Amino acid sequence: MRNAIVAAVAGTILAAGVGLPRLAAAAAQHDGPWTVLIITEKGTCDRAYRYNVRVNGGRIAYDGDSSAKVNGTVAANGAVRVNISLGEKSANGTGRLAGNNGTGRWQGVGGNDSCGGRWEAERR
Repeated sequence: MRNAIVAAVAGTILAAGVGLPRLAAAAAQHDGPWTVLIITEKGTCDRAYRYNVRVNGGRIAYDGDSSAKVNGTVAANGAVRVNISLGEKSANGTGRLAGNNGTGRWQGVGGNDSCGGRWEAERR
């Protein structure tokens, strides 16, 4: 569960309801490598995780070795929405990127466990 939530939030960065033209516009502002610190504030997950993600054309992808499925977007205004799943475990994250930084919240579930907290991103 921890890996799914971590990667999720790591991957946890980018926006809902955006069309392809808006995604293309987001690319110029937010594309590139990011590092994400995921901080657990409630639940039984590890206290913190750090993961690398990449934004390309307004789409988020996990930038590492993982069988986790990451599905996320970043809007031109920096709004972030992301979902990650690994087996029966999944997590969702929302937030905002601005310049070279970002912040947001995440929530994850798997089996009978749930965790949540905040994330912080920095462009590398």
